[in-house]
Amino acid sequence: MPIHNADIAAIFEEIADLLEIQGANPFRVRAYRNGARTVGEFGRDLAILLKKGESLPKLPGIGTDLGEKIREIADTGNCAFLEKLHRQLPPAITELLKIPGLGPKRVKTLYHELDVQTLEQLYRAAKDGRIRQLPGFGDKTERNILHGVEAHVTRAHRFKLAVAAQYAEALMAHLKKVPGVKQVVAAGSYRRMRETVGDLDILVTAEPNSPVMQRFAAYDEVAEVVSGGATRGTVILRCGLQVDLRVVGEESYGAALVYFTGSKAHNIVIRRLGQERGLKVNEYGVFKGETRVAGETEESVFRAVGLPFIPPELREDRGEVEAARAGHLPELVELSDLKGDLHAHTKATDGRNTIEEMALAAKDMGLSYLAVTEHSRRLTVAHGLDPERLLKQMDEIDRLNTRLDGITVLKGIEVDILEDGSLDLPDAVLERLDLVIGAVHSKFDLARARQTERILRAMDHPHFTLLAHPSGRLLEQREPYDVDMLRIIRHAGKRGCFLELNAHPERLDLLDTYCQMAKQEGVLVSINSDAHSTLDFANLRFGVGQARRGWLEKGDVLNTRDLSALRPLLRKTMA
Repeated sequence: MPIHNADIAAIFEEIADLLEIQGANPFRVRAYRNGARTVGEFGRDLAILLKKGESLPKLPGIGTDLGEKIREIADTGNCAFLEKLHRQLPPAITELLKIPGLGPKRVKTLYHELDVQTLEQLYRAAKDGRIRQLPGFGDKTERNILHGVEAHVTRAHRFKLAVAAQYAEALMAHLKKVPGVKQVVAAGSYRRMRETVGDLDILVTAEPNSPVMQRFAAYDEVAEVVSGGATRGTVILRCGLQVDLRVVGEESYGAALVYFTGSKAHNIVIRRLGQERGLKVNEYGVFKGETRVAGETEESVFRAVGLPFIPPELREDRGEVEAARAGHLPELVELSDLKGDLHAHTKATDGRNTIEEMALAAKDMGLSYLAVTEHSRRLTVAHGLDPERLLKQMDEIDRLNTRLDGITVLKGIEVDILEDGSLDLPDAVLERLDLVIGAVHSKFDLARARQTERILRAMDHPHFTLLAHPSGRLLEQREPYDVDMLRIIRHAGKRGCFLELNAHPERLDLLDTYCQMAKQEGVLVSINSDAHSTLDFANLRFGVGQARRGWLEKGDVLNTRDLSALRPLLRKTMA
């Protein structure tokens, strides 16, 4: 059975969680977490490389021990060490980690102090008021846990976009090799670049005698065939992802793509426009009576109802149809529009590569500048830089720029915004940088007014350039902190600073609706990778997808400008 990097990474993450619950050496825990991230972000399937007889590539943070485990997982699909840990701890305890706000340390406390081993026991402990009595928890944490369990039970499981992409792209590559297959495309929320994906809708056009449905059902990663037929089938992959496959005629391909891309609300509007013209619009085409008048392409469907083509990322019934009718659809930003990346980390803090290695990787991605923005000293877990270490790094960057060709490294910092809104490093150091990224890394639970004022005060600092991951969310791990984003966006406009769209698949932050808000207020957004290794620049495509969902055009994005146009904008914020 094929093993994807996401499968290996998930095993490493689970090992790290169980070790931390056990109270293992923090360095050992961190090694597995770093290994999970490195493997998950690697651009080629390691299991396929090993199956071909190739050597395991040299990957940062992957030593002999983790390398052997990668080979074991690639060969068997399992890890003996993980099975050993499962025998030492309650089998359901990792389910507790899916509740927002419950990390391994808190789960360890709940397990050892209250013997909480399952979600049901966690819910009962919160209901009975026993959790608030534990050190470091309190009433508010107990309420959040209670609500988190309730939400978890009712919420359907979704996959982060980048994880779904691994399974989707492998399956589509498999289907494209089937004899007679002409076109393969993933529709649904995946095509609309939603942050998470509930299931996959795949459309295929093929010759009448193509065995595509049989090959789909026999795919190595299929755990269960839910239904099958001549032109449609549903399976569940081993990872739990449901996939629906439909074989459609070429004359209906565009109509089916519109229909299955969605969203449902968008499709309702399109059908209503068709009805106003005496047309019936469905997955088979656009019909005038019994005659098909359109449907072979998406463009033909939109044209039949009086609209230009609407990009998939906009199809959420948020004004895209009205904009299309008025001729005001945005010309959405493309990945190729990006000229640089303004948020990256190196081995100096919690990254995995040197400055030069990061710069050359950014150049290979077609970028012409890269800002190195380490964490500041407040973030001790990431070995943040104090003033002395930051000054030394500035000198290192200056020396490196004298010998780099085709890429320029900018000097920056991701400085912590403290609870009172001050920044974590002195002005005498910050003023020497090309840019300063402010970030909230603590006190996520401040009341809305206090959290908002905290960020506004930070933005008023004379050396503040960019607000990092503005809502602070981590998908399926941490909810956004409570903040008045409209006030923050408008304040950024008055102050002349910028907002980040963090492209890391666990963040994708700014939210798409906030991107629209920033565009309306004239505030530029920077699409950044937040890269911690050379592999992470590939995540920029997910950031661009989020920007497109937020209606952003090339001119709305700060880092679509070349360096000569960017520098004056940065200098204005550092005055």
